[in-house]
Amino acid sequence: MEHSESYGFMVTPPAGAGPGVLVLHAWWGLNETIKTICRRLAEHGFVAYAPDLYHGKVAKTVAEAEVLGAQIDANHEQAADEVGAAARFVSEQAGVGGLSVVALSLGGYYALKLADAMPEHIRKVVLFYGTDGGFGGAFDHSRADYLGHFAERDEYEPPANADRLADTLRNAGRTVTFYQYPGARHWFFEPDVTAAYDGAAADLAWRRTLAFLAD
Repeated sequence: MEHSESYGFMVTPPAGAGPGVLVLHAWWGLNETIKTICRRLAEHGFVAYAPDLYHGKVAKTVAEAEVLGAQIDANHEQAADEVGAAARFVSEQAGVGGLSVVALSLGGYYALKLADAMPEHIRKVVLFYGTDGGFGGAFDHSRADYLGHFAERDEYEPPANADRLADTLRNAGRTVTFYQYPGARHWFFEPDVTAAYDGAAADLAWRRTLAFLAD
């Protein structure tokens, strides 16, 4: 069942309950791609919830996304608080211990901060071509396991960024599995970004994500 509100979008599985997954959108906002990810997760038994960090605004072009992204960067503590509130909300709705986070691009920054700020809630983090943005977190409090999907040809998050993040997480004692997708570009998982979408890589990343969440 779908629930669309001004503050986010939630889909519950046919059974009505299941493990919770928080879905954090890329710099485009809470668009149809993010809603479809929630629907696909619900098909596999998860309660999926995506908060709207842009409060109703959705970017259709890179220029629009840059403006919205800059606005949220300027208010990143407020956005982090909203992500924390969303995590508590979906945990309550799911009613099952342990929450997972699936984050795309910009959302990765907030997923990483969340896992360190709320270690009692966050058990798994899936990153699609998003890192910590260089905020310098040591992740000493996190108890989560991490899965990452990164593009080989990424002008926004080059492979070196993913390597640095993986080393930092492992140094904090976390279990980390990061994949690099040959020839793929940033946003390769998002079919509406036609210039970057890579169907084969997206399908493989999705299978790996479902296996990780179900493990």
